[in-house]
Amino acid sequence: MNTLFDKIWDSHVVSAIDGGPQQLYIDRLYCHEVTSPQAFDGLRARGIGCLRPSKVVCIPDHNIPTHDQDKPIADPVSAAQVETLRRNASEFGLTYYGMMDPGNGIVHVVGPEKGLSLPGMTIVCGDSHTSTHGAVGAVAFGIGTSEVEMALASQCILQQKPKSMRISIGGRLGRGVTAKDMALFLMMKLSTSGATGYFVEYAGQAVSSLSMEGRLTLCNLSIEMGARGGFIAPDETTFEYLKGREYSPKGEDWDRAVEYWKTLRSGDDAVFDRELSFDASEISPMITYGTNPGMGMPIDGTIPSDASPKALAYMGLEAGRPLLGHKVDYVFLGACTNGRIEDFRAFASLVRGRRKADGVTAWLVPGSWAVKRQIEEEGLDRVLGEAGFEVRQPGCSACLAMNDDKIPEGKYAVSTSNRNFEGRQGPGSRTLLASPLTAAAAAVTGRVTDPRELL
Repeated sequence: MNTLFDKIWDSHVVSAIDGGPQQLYIDRLYCHEVTSPQAFDGLRARGIGCLRPSKVVCIPDHNIPTHDQDKPIADPVSAAQVETLRRNASEFGLTYYGMMDPGNGIVHVVGPEKGLSLPGMTIVCGDSHTSTHGAVGAVAFGIGTSEVEMALASQCILQQKPKSMRISIGGRLGRGVTAKDMALFLMMKLSTSGATGYFVEYAGQAVSSLSMEGRLTLCNLSIEMGARGGFIAPDETTFEYLKGREYSPKGEDWDRAVEYWKTLRSGDDAVFDRELSFDASEISPMITYGTNPGMGMPIDGTIPSDASPKALAYMGLEAGRPLLGHKVDYVFLGACTNGRIEDFRAFASLVRGRRKADGVTAWLVPGSWAVKRQIEEEGLDRVLGEAGFEVRQPGCSACLAMNDDKIPEGKYAVSTSNRNFEGRQGPGSRTLLASPLTAAAAAVTGRVTDPRELL
């Protein structure tokens, strides 16, 4: 029996080159402002248009500021990139959610919340964290600029079919342990190259028990294990999340879609190229100490004795020592990893009745305007405000140093984003990746703190 990955992939193959790549049909292409300009220039140079404009959605997110979005972007490079995407979308007749549009946000947050990403689809974007959309039961992965041009021109791309891997996590996550901790645990175990060449299906009780927001976080981080992408078979949680969303099927079309989506699963006798199993009871709240997401440890542990000396020198840390109690300068809640409503609920639940620590700068950035509206509807903005926090406007923010939200050199940031590379959050910045609960604990104590102590 084929795996679910085989079912979706093979049903989208248009043609194949013997011993070479396959021509894969793409159901949805997302474009943001960073990786798409050259692709559109390529279409112009060839004198052709976009084959299926209705399948393409354009959203600026990387370069936009998270404050004063009603004013022109001050940075000329960022302003030019955002304006270029707007102009390209207009010229080629594509759906565009620009800055201040109620539909704007981070592309990997907006896609699922609008029902643009659906089970059984093939989804691509010129962005590695496109794997996020796999949480709805889609085959979703990042592509390069030349492939963005291919998809615009033909609604197809050339791809080598990856191998398949299933990672099963049994049992239930403990108190204070989140999907982010699950992902950081897997990276600690497998390293940042442990899933290279594979498409990962996540399974097991701990995975099926996750909310859709948690699943989006887990799939988002698949790429950080080296995987081509990651996904979760659709189930009742998926259907409940997608029902009634703007682009989801309606009425009888919805009923037919769900009947089909229920068939999207790996058979009991499906054969994977590699299978791994873990128990959720092994997973604690996690935090990184180094300069890639695989350099992680339980928050109450010590930095490994074999940790990279180069990474530790950059981070200003020492092997064999704990991170608990280490001073924190910045806290960032947001990104396509943890910028959803559940993440803000978690953060607010821990800071309720407490105050932001003196000396900590906190950036709380929703992943979309829809998330920001829900924060306000649920009164979370008041809870956060009383604790000394401010909710900013949507955008990629401090996930990467492409907008105003940069961590200064030498400063430590507990961040809910996805990468802790050297300079990722700003030249010389020092990033400790963690969950929203761990970020909240750091924000109210000013130090790396086990969130279980405050729950």
